[in-house]
Amino acid sequence: MRYEDDPTAPKGVPRRGQLLFAAGFAVVALILAVSYPSQTTWVEKTKWAAQPGFWPLVAVGGMVLFTGLHLMGLRPRRVGRADLAEGRRWGAGVEFCLWFLAYVFLVPVIGYVVASAAFAPALVWRMGYRSRAMLWLAVGFALAVVIVFKALLEVKIPGGAVYDYLPGALRSFFILNL
Repeated sequence: MRYEDDPTAPKGVPRRGQLLFAAGFAVVALILAVSYPSQTTWVEKTKWAAQPGFWPLVAVGGMVLFTGLHLMGLRPRRVGRADLAEGRRWGAGVEFCLWFLAYVFLVPVIGYVVASAAFAPALVWRMGYRSRAMLWLAVGFALAVVIVFKALLEVKIPGGAVYDYLPGALRSFFILNL
């Protein structure tokens, strides 16, 4: 039975993706439940609600319980094309998390200024802005961000490992300013 044909379904509320969401959330909740004993502690002679592991237990227990209830409340059906399309839309957000993680891992290797100047136009390109003006604007923005953070706000960001290969005075300049 399609959701649209379900007489108990609320009108105008799409159901696509709920099964994927509930199943994915159940997997995460069960992983957290299994890892709970190794991640928390219980202190002797401490009230139950004051235990360091009490509120994580409530949170993880609630995740498992309410995800199970959500799964039980869903009508039995197969994952359809609309569900997969919805899952792909959710996955698109994960792509940008991966871009950010790559940036975070590369900054200590190639340096803040180089990583910023490389990733900004790459992301602009990925978003579909492919004119030379937009790419150079992204590079300019990245350099402006570096100047604001390093020079004006004096944020201490470690220099890249490639700076070690520069001559002495230039190395010091890059570490302090770039």
